[in-house]
Amino acid sequence: MSDSTPSQLIDQRIADLGDWRGETLARLRALIHEAIPDVTEEWKWRGVPTWYADGMLFTGETYKAVVKMTFAKGAALADPNGLFNASLGGNVRRAIDFREGEAIDEAALKALFQEAVAANRKGKK
Repeated sequence: MSDSTPSQLIDQRIADLGDWRGETLARLRALIHEAIPDVTEEWKWRGVPTWYADGMLFTGETYKAVVKMTFAKGAALADPNGLFNASLGGNVRRAIDFREGEAIDEAALKALFQEAVAANRKGKK
């Protein structure tokens, strides 16, 4: 799959997972595209889906018990809905761990995605 695009590699990761993690990653990806129509997908670090808009926004990592979405500049973002639940001690990143069966607050997550884009664009000025 060396000639595959990052989007094709992400499609393949979702298919290969074949369980709740693939479904969750696919749902998160759809929400990203809804919230940020001009987002760019990349495939980094030997297999980590990564999304960009005026800089890195977040990654979508899959583990046995969680799908982790790590926000590159999460510590700088307001989180009024308390979505961040992992990597809370760092100075830069913050993450959200999604577990099997947990509901996703789609509206709050999309707002957080858009805030991440705004932070990147503010940093570019």
